[in-house]
Amino acid sequence: MVSGGRATDGPASAKDRAASGKAARADVPRSAHSEFKPGDQRNPVGLLLSQDETRVPELVPIRHGRMLASPFAFFRGAALVMAADLSTTPTSGLRTQLCGDAHLSNFGAYASPERRLVFDINDFDETLPGPFEWDVKRLATSFVVAGRDNGFGRKQCRKAALASVTSYREAIRDFARQPILAVWYAHLDVEEVVASYRASLSARQLKQRKDRFKRADSVVAKAHSHDRLQAIGKLTRPAEGRRRIVSDPPLIVPVENLAGVDTDFVFTRLRDLVLAYRETLQSDRGHLLDHFTLSDIAHKVVGVGSVGTRAWILLMESTVENDALLLQAKQAGPSVLSGFAGTSEYENQGHRVVAGQRVMQATSDIFLGWLRTITPEGTEDDYYVRQLRDWKLSADIAELSPKDLHRYAELCGWTLARAHARAGDRFAIAAYLGKSEAFDHAVADFAESYADQNELDHQALADAIASGRATASTGL
Repeated sequence: MVSGGRATDGPASAKDRAASGKAARADVPRSAHSEFKPGDQRNPVGLLLSQDETRVPELVPIRHGRMLASPFAFFRGAALVMAADLSTTPTSGLRTQLCGDAHLSNFGAYASPERRLVFDINDFDETLPGPFEWDVKRLATSFVVAGRDNGFGRKQCRKAALASVTSYREAIRDFARQPILAVWYAHLDVEEVVASYRASLSARQLKQRKDRFKRADSVVAKAHSHDRLQAIGKLTRPAEGRRRIVSDPPLIVPVENLAGVDTDFVFTRLRDLVLAYRETLQSDRGHLLDHFTLSDIAHKVVGVGSVGTRAWILLMESTVENDALLLQAKQAGPSVLSGFAGTSEYENQGHRVVAGQRVMQATSDIFLGWLRTITPEGTEDDYYVRQLRDWKLSADIAELSPKDLHRYAELCGWTLARAHARAGDRFAIAAYLGKSEAFDHAVADFAESYADQNELDHQALADAIASGRATASTGL
């Protein structure tokens, strides 16, 4: 049975749940997912500007400038626009926990608590229960948009989009044949995948692929180097017997450099908030956090769509020299899906993000938690907290060849299916999708149509900036 996007393995049988999934085809045939018809009242720039009303005013031009860089950059920042559009399309009625912003750059590698390099979804700012196909459509569209940005031809872009959907469909059908514990434990260990692939090849094939494996080894090594020590060395400097976060305005601004801020008050308040955040961690991880004390704070500009929301770097130091930890507290507002898929069951939006992340990821950051602050104006701001950097690495999309993009699409499709299978009714979704490629081709059609619309929307933002309706700061 399924409730609020979550599935359990009782009391309805797997057979009955599969039957309900197959029956959903009568109301919404798989071919119907190719449909996208922009409405006459559609206003993408208006939606984007409505988000600016709750953001830091001086950072809004940076957001617009980053979105202006390319159609793919615009797509990354336009999750609200696509959520509004998806709400007008036929929906299967089969719900699961959604990422809410499942484009290819929101997948990547990071360290598991067991210190293994795993591949998974890594952004959950917009997570919320909703129709499973909304995530699939956003993912497939992102491959068409990114492929076009890379100069790939129409067939190459469609093949990548199709690969992501086919991989999703085949994976979720496979997960429907597995016990729920097997689904829950399923994960993608990057080094194991590379080693297994190597072991399957002949000596001749290994020689032919020597350069490819060299690049793979380099990527893995690079990921391992992107750890907390590297982040601390890059973002902080020793000063007067302690470490301080390095100023790099407007992207990184230490709290003492922020205009109109009482630094002593902020430190006192944040130390109290760290104690409150500690209570959202598992008890052993709270004990680990107790070894560190807050020593510096800075505001940091992050992402594309997130620019303008508050994000803080928290430097935590222990009594042992050079033993430090960088946490990121990122502001969490309502999901862009909330106006279309229903409001969250969680009052605290940071809690919403953490809960969605924990159910969809195979393994999550040990310092993942949430908190709520009261602003000087008396309003409430919600945040989720995580490590700033722990072997985190995303694919350099601009460097991918058409074959690389195709393989990456398969990887992302499998990963999204595993997340949906953990959180939703894998039997119903698998039965709805079926053995044929009907759904795959329908979503690929949608992806191509929506990529066309995204280019028009990107131009609309450029026109709004040119006319003065919106402002942009580029190169930041």
